[in-house]
Amino acid sequence: MQKSLYITATLLVGAGLFAGAPVAHASCAAGVCFLVTGTQDGIANPGQLIMDLSYRYIPMDRPQSGSKSTNEALAAGIDFATGEIEAGHHRELRTLNELGQLDISYGVTPKFALSVSIPFMNNRYHEHDVIHPVPDPEEYASERISGMGDLRLTGKYAVHTSIRHLLVAGLGVKTPTGEYKLRNSEGKINEPTVMPGSGAWNGLLSLHYAYQIQPHEWDVFIASTYQLTTANSLEYKMGNTLLLNAGINHHFTAHERRFTASLQTNLRQAPRDEFNKQSMPNTGGTWVYLTPGITVHATHSTAVYTHLQLPIYQYVNDTNLVPSYGLIIGLSHVF
Repeated sequence: MQKSLYITATLLVGAGLFAGAPVAHASCAAGVCFLVTGTQDGIANPGQLIMDLSYRYIPMDRPQSGSKSTNEALAAGIDFATGEIEAGHHRELRTLNELGQLDISYGVTPKFALSVSIPFMNNRYHEHDVIHPVPDPEEYASERISGMGDLRLTGKYAVHTSIRHLLVAGLGVKTPTGEYKLRNSEGKINEPTVMPGSGAWNGLLSLHYAYQIQPHEWDVFIASTYQLTTANSLEYKMGNTLLLNAGINHHFTAHERRFTASLQTNLRQAPRDEFNKQSMPNTGGTWVYLTPGITVHATHSTAVYTHLQLPIYQYVNDTNLVPSYGLIIGLSHVF
């Protein structure tokens, strides 16, 4: 019983794929939106409740063309009134993202658990130069966008469990609870990529495998999530998204305090978004990150963690902004 409890705690605090990741918005496409945080893929014991509160910060200020740096990132706009895509509409300057999320997991049976992800804070500060239409080729614009994001519900089942092995399959849905029709300073519907929500129902499929190399000291994991997207009422559809994560955790004690040091690689791949069934320029790409992290087990039930995401490869279709890093801090508690 103690070993199974330890495996569960290890997975919940030190490993696991962030299956409840926010929808693939360009504003957080390559930041900590898909970071392994630790409470989304373990199987809690029956009646056990796990709550995780996290804060994420992702500054996007690096213009890029394909996989190389560039001097400017021109992006397309959408005229929702006419249904037209306006290529080269504006020049992206920067987008600062502050995201707050509450994740709750509850053990229903020894092999089945339910989780809900509540992105209660989506604060974005977005700056760009409007290029099209003329005669104002360099009209500066800034927007502050905030609101609650899309709620996600996931069911997780332990397909295989043993002292060293754990395989968990997940099936979930993302609900269109977040705002997706917020207006900009000109009274027009803002860019879909900076909205708190997507306005669409999405499906989530996930697999998570963990192996204890040396019980109570080392474990490794590999996990994946695939997000199936649909179009919203504005006929805008985010690209289906694949997430792949792999990492290793080391559990140790220092000064009578338990710690978990982790190192993981995070990959996200998404095709272009679509508007009115047309490919949307300046969307989609591939992002790979190396993410070190540390978890401090303050008590048997409470842990504090932080992760720093460092880009090692970023490829964007056409041009777009990419983040220089992603930071997450969080607090997890088992009831």
